Amino acid sequence: MLRITLKYFPFNSDVAFLQIKQTEVNNVSFYLPTFYVHVYSSILVLVAGFTQFNNSLLKSYRNLHRVLGYLYVIVVLFFSAPSGLVIGLFANGGLSSKVAFVILAILWFVFTLNATLSAKGRDFKRHREFMLRSFALAFSAVTLRLWKVILVYLFQPAPMDVYQIIAWLGWVPNLLFVEWLIKNNTNKKIQTL
Repeated sequence: MLRITLKYFPFNSDVAFLQIKQTEVNNVSFYLPTFYVHVYSSILVLVAGFTQFNNSLLKSYRNLHRVLGYLYVIVVLFFSAPSGLVIGLFANGGLSSKVAFVILAILWFVFTLNATLSAKGRDFKRHREFMLRSFALAFSAVTLRLWKVILVYLFQPAPMDVYQIIAWLGWVPNLLFVEWLIKNNTNKKIQTL
């Protein structure tokens, strides 16, 4: 993900994904700045999020857990999810893809907010469950790309067909998996990741 993000640094507008978004880049004044906010902030979310489910970090470095947790929450609520919502409105693949990315952004915001409010209310079980949901959605940045490689390798569908499929596959299976973990009370096991 870092390598993908670095392609856009400092503010390249004709590389990677943006090569197929030139209509938006050239005609929608806020698209490019919003895209950069999303891409640059989301890499922080992934790094901070990976640290949040480690038991030894949580027990031995509680303050670091809090600092990285606050970083995750602030970046998701004020940068990544809102910018994801905006660029989701311009998603390739028609209405289906747009709906998928808009729902993703809204749920990501809601789950992250609920996780924060639960922690403030000292309901740490609920906090953990909502953070798992939130990070499942953050991790869609990775799973979306994995599904794209798998689908293209196995089926060679048309590019827009791939985009319509991965818009949903990027996050729905992640969320279903986390819901299964929560329901089966096995979420403690993934804290050691």
